[in-house]
Amino acid sequence: MADLFDTTSAPQSATTDAPRPLADRIRPRALADVIGQSHVLGAEGPLGSMLASGSLSSLILWGPPGVGKTTIARLLADESDRVFVQISAIFTGVPDLRKVFEAAKLRRGQGRGTLLFVDEIHQFNKAQQDSFLPHMEDGTIVLVGATTENPSFELNAAVLSRAQVIVLERLTLVDLELMVQRAESALERELPLDGAAREALLEMADGDGRALLNLIEQVMAWKVAGKLDTSALSSRLMKRAAKYDKSGDEHYNLISALHKSVRGSDPDAALYWFARMLEGGEDPRYLARRFVRMAVEDIGLADPQAQTHCLHAWEIYERIGSPEGELALAQAVIYLALAPKSNAGYVAYKAARAEARRTGSEPPPKHILNAPTKLMGEQGYGAGYAYDHDAEDGFSGQNYFPDTMKRPILYQPVERGFERDLKKRVDWFAKLREKRNT
Repeated sequence: MADLFDTTSAPQSATTDAPRPLADRIRPRALADVIGQSHVLGAEGPLGSMLASGSLSSLILWGPPGVGKTTIARLLADESDRVFVQISAIFTGVPDLRKVFEAAKLRRGQGRGTLLFVDEIHQFNKAQQDSFLPHMEDGTIVLVGATTENPSFELNAAVLSRAQVIVLERLTLVDLELMVQRAESALERELPLDGAAREALLEMADGDGRALLNLIEQVMAWKVAGKLDTSALSSRLMKRAAKYDKSGDEHYNLISALHKSVRGSDPDAALYWFARMLEGGEDPRYLARRFVRMAVEDIGLADPQAQTHCLHAWEIYERIGSPEGELALAQAVIYLALAPKSNAGYVAYKAARAEARRTGSEPPPKHILNAPTKLMGEQGYGAGYAYDHDAEDGFSGQNYFPDTMKRPILYQPVERGFERDLKKRVDWFAKLREKRNT
């Protein structure tokens, strides 16, 4: 249950001579000392405004690991003069929650408020989350939940309606450098790294303050003469694995970035996000499926070969596997990004589905129906049908929509790629249709 800058709440006098972790030695004593998150902690930010008004509501702190969620919650309790109680959704059951609520009620009766900090709150099931509601409503607790998962998907609507979601951001390189300086001041010596190695250390932390402090402790423990360069640092420290959850937010964020980079015709950005997903352990087959979808949805008939190219790349991957097969997928990404774009077919399809829902019971016009029986012929099935191959230009211009339906315009090709030619055909047939019908 350690947080970014905190250990246990044991009295300092009892452990004066005991070694203290670096995170404990440099932890902020006030919200103003927290590194990063100025967008929520500043005077105009949501938390700064709450504290200034003296009214602290329940909160959900949503952000990646190591950005100070627990520290902020503890300092909020201090600055609002509430008792800080911390539990983890992973290790807490219903009996434990009852004890927490009963203790909070006793404190309330004594005139003291309780800030209940729930780490990994998304791990609680619906019933457990619902158990907070009456105690939030009557003021027994101010709930501060911490989560790395999207609250919209993981938390009950009832909880979200009673708590403000505060989005915390990963720490920037500037934030991490400030943290290094604070650590150097506490340790009374500089990191034994040259400028490039120091920057590499910050990048290894990947926006995670807790990870950075762990790395600093490792580096400071080395007995070295002079300053290490990037090569020496890399040989002594393993690079952290990228944050990536194939079923979580990061998965959807990265595939969104990849898809939009392709749609935006940026092959470099598309290759970068493709590589990021592979480095995170994504299944190349998932990416191959998404490439086909991109070809259909965002390129469409502006370049019909895009779909074929993606299917061939997928087949190559299936035949030769990783890592060589990933090159075929990379080339498909480049092709998609540089292909002319059109969603005209996609838009037309959605419009057709909407028309079909609106007019779902309308029959086809009788002249385009077959009449395999005498009775059907007597009912007018097939009567007046014009065989297009016998018509001038191979086009009769007949109506093929229901008789009671006004003719819609569904497919509107763009002036890009192969759809330039298709647009000419659409316009030509439209003129012929008007001519035939007049």
